[in-house]
Amino acid sequence: MMAQTGKTDGLLMLIRNGKPMTLGQQLHLTVQLSVPAVIAQLSSIVMQYIDAAMVGSLGAEASASIGLVSTTTWLFWGLCVAVATGFSVQVAHKIGAGDMRGARAVLRQSLMATLVFSLLLAALGVIISGALPDWLGGDISIRRDASLYFCIFSLFLPALQMNFLAGGMLRCSGNMHVPSVAGVVMCVLDVIFNFFLIFPSREWNVVGFSFTMPGAGLGVGGAALGTVAAEAVIAGILLWYLWNRSDELKLTGEQSSFQPQTTTLRRAFRIGFPMGMEHIVICGAQIMTTVIVAPLGVFAIAANSFAITAESLCYMPGYGIADAATTLVGQSIGAGRCRLTRSFARITVFMGMGIMGLMGVFMYLFAPQIIGLMTPVEEIRQLSVMALRIEAFAEPMFAASIVAYGVFIGAADTLAPCLMNFFSIWAVRLSLAALLAPSLGLKGVWIAMCVELCFRGIIFLVRLKRERWMKKSMR
Repeated sequence: MMAQTGKTDGLLMLIRNGKPMTLGQQLHLTVQLSVPAVIAQLSSIVMQYIDAAMVGSLGAEASASIGLVSTTTWLFWGLCVAVATGFSVQVAHKIGAGDMRGARAVLRQSLMATLVFSLLLAALGVIISGALPDWLGGDISIRRDASLYFCIFSLFLPALQMNFLAGGMLRCSGNMHVPSVAGVVMCVLDVIFNFFLIFPSREWNVVGFSFTMPGAGLGVGGAALGTVAAEAVIAGILLWYLWNRSDELKLTGEQSSFQPQTTTLRRAFRIGFPMGMEHIVICGAQIMTTVIVAPLGVFAIAANSFAITAESLCYMPGYGIADAATTLVGQSIGAGRCRLTRSFARITVFMGMGIMGLMGVFMYLFAPQIIGLMTPVEEIRQLSVMALRIEAFAEPMFAASIVAYGVFIGAADTLAPCLMNFFSIWAVRLSLAALLAPSLGLKGVWIAMCVELCFRGIIFLVRLKRERWMKKSMR
């Protein structure tokens, strides 16, 4: 691993120093950054998969309670990511320009700014947690657990924020391996914590030996506590590494202010605000989708949640490649290298489309097995498998929009993609879902999603080819 890391660092130095790069070197660097980023993304979705599977064993209502608030948790998660990205993109540009001192200054300011933001967001989440399930139209039988899950999630938002910030800073510096390993460790911790927190104490029999396995028996609340506890542990580890060990960004031995500067905040706002608005737009649409699905019954809510979680196994590689694209494009732009920026943009987008296309085939073929691991309820299984097989056809174009968006983020161009997502989701997906759901049920909702993702991929590819995003950042 150390040899690979050294080779990756050497290739990144070619970008920063203005040295020529062959196509083979570009492909090698893209793969070296993408693989650990994909692993990190997959580990995060495996955590959700584990939560869903463990809670699914408790019954349909427990699954539905988490599914009901899942879109809102994703909204808060997305806002934390947007704020962190507003600072990490600045760091990528400064590293690309060789300004390591400036990069560390941005890091210091980001620690204070994001902490304050996450505390305010946590307070908001706790305040609304009691009323949220009712607002979303959830059945009275699942409201208590849904409220509890969201409240626990909200209380630990500062830890989640620090996790995103530290991981994002390391990735933008070109260090994909540490966040990747941290993601795998977090997944293992999540399994361990959930095992003891979700289920009550019970008798186990192993090769003839009987013993009592302790457990808190907290159910849905235990699933929330297990996940956030794993997040908090990893946040501490990543912050320690960033502070003490990162070659480009370590803060030890250097005295400087942590007070956010107006210029840094303004740039972070310009980058992060459209991303935050995009998450609000997307999550607003997902909440509207939940409202459309809720009248279809508890089985439909649970199936929709399981299908979304399972589909994440397909699109998370796209987000991993998008992380690599953000780093490569960000540093290339910081170094003022137009042709290299264009090349990395195309390489990452086509790589993402190829990988997610293969994942779509996998998802179509093995949908019954994937869903079968998450729930024993046959009605939920059938609905979830149907949804996944519809969505499989959209995966290549979904990849195009995901990775192209990562390219645009690296160029600090986030407003236009936000508007594109707004139009695509609200004008195409929701209108079509509202039209089809009354007659086709959950099937109609997922057909609408498939059509919209294909449309979104097309418009993102068109914008990528026109290169306005690059010309603007190179001024």
